[in-house]
Amino acid sequence: MYAFDVERPTSVADAVAALGKEEAQALGGGQTLIPTLKQRLAMPSVLVSLTGIAEIQGVCKDDDGRVCIGGGTKHAVVAKEAAAHYPALAELASHIGDPAVRNRGTIGGSLANNDPSACYPAAALGSGATIVTNTREIAADDYFQGMFTTALDEGEIITEVKFPVPEKAKYMKFEQPASRFALVGVFVAKYADGVRVAVTGASNDGVFRWSEAEAALSKDFSAGALDGLSVPGDGMISDLHGSGDYRAHLVAVMTKRAVAAAH
Repeated sequence: MYAFDVERPTSVADAVAALGKEEAQALGGGQTLIPTLKQRLAMPSVLVSLTGIAEIQGVCKDDDGRVCIGGGTKHAVVAKEAAAHYPALAELASHIGDPAVRNRGTIGGSLANNDPSACYPAAALGSGATIVTNTREIAADDYFQGMFTTALDEGEIITEVKFPVPEKAKYMKFEQPASRFALVGVFVAKYADGVRVAVTGASNDGVFRWSEAEAALSKDFSAGALDGLSVPGDGMISDLHGSGDYRAHLVAVMTKRAVAAAH
């Protein structure tokens, strides 16, 4: 690991100022960044820890009925405090990694990193969430821009994520057993104006919406409505854990399971 300084701001304004320094990098729960540093794959001169900023932590509901989660909120807190408001989201958070990861990792850190196999991107995209930063609000449909790529600008911090609460929702994940990342994960959410289906773990382009499934389920919210539908294996991740065709098959299987469980 390379030598670096650590700053621990207690406000968003101070964090933004610290991130303006040369080669500064934000540090959330560190569940991805710290292993990256250990492998010497990143060389920031300054780490700006966001864990001491109280204003970006916690779970609440706003006047529009959305579940609002501070960007610095840990997975374990989401699992506990969102359960009464958005059970599918809370259940998703409760199965991220292991207890050590859930008690250190944050929702903002996960969304900022946008790992192609992470769970929260599927929840955000599947819910049509709004990602709030220190400067603006970004719709989930515009936020995710490819593997490890987002709409965030340099030095921009996720301060909150606003989730519209659906009528029914479920997340189903086929785990890679060693890492507990999603080999394929599907988040299905039924709203009054239609159904959203977001898939993580499968595509080389990261999280994506399965529009064909959305159209079918918006007409008939049942697992049977998906019969005969599939995604192509081309463009899917192919590695030692599974081929692209295998992942494509899992997308259909996990979507059906999510719909059935949502009932």
